[in-house]
Amino acid sequence: MEKIHELYEGKAKKLYSTPDPRLVIVSYKDDATAFNGLKKGTIVGKGVINNKMSNLLMQRLEKMGVPTHFVEELNDRETLVKKVSIVPLEVIVRNVSAGSFAKHYGVAEGIVFSKPTIEFSYKNDALEDPLLNEEHAVALKLATEEEITLIKKYALQVNEILKAFWDECGVTLVDFKLEFGRLYDGTIVLADEISPDTSRLWDSKTGEKLDKDRFRRDLGGVEEAYAEIMKRLQERI
Repeated sequence: MEKIHELYEGKAKKLYSTPDPRLVIVSYKDDATAFNGLKKGTIVGKGVINNKMSNLLMQRLEKMGVPTHFVEELNDRETLVKKVSIVPLEVIVRNVSAGSFAKHYGVAEGIVFSKPTIEFSYKNDALEDPLLNEEHAVALKLATEEEITLIKKYALQVNEILKAFWDECGVTLVDFKLEFGRLYDGTIVLADEISPDTSRLWDSKTGEKLDKDRFRRDLGGVEEAYAEIMKRLQERI
């Protein structure tokens, strides 16, 4: 499948049209940003890892009943996916306190929740992705009540599957962000990516961070952490 022209360039990916109007090509970059683009840098090899990790995990989710936009991996950095209209909601699933949750509510990182929590934020860079509840999302016509119910169902299903998988890899799935999209017929599917960019992944024994927090917090060893998490995934999948 060939690229026709560039449709969009985001912080971590580019999107290209194809001869088939229902399919697009996503190309992963090594660019890294944090804090709504205030911090910028490069993580060498990140695009390859995020592309391959997303594809492997999405195929696993598909087999277990979660519909996704994945079609075919084309090369190390590019994947053919179904064209979707992104639902402008970031869906954050949390199993352990960390990041903005710990900061906003004044608690320590590492508190294990009795059950996962789900947060929604309005996907809008100009507004700095504010948190909102389900009623806000419906009032703003970002999604219908039925779509939100389905999205929550899928998000919890993804959490259950990935939490168990990462546990096999000696990794704690702390939290992660998902995005969903509508196909041409309105069907809701999982879109975007699943990677160390969008997930907090801690070594189960040491608590070492193996994700983008190493970039956000200037912890060093960013490329090594991404490579380690990919190695563990490939050994298990």
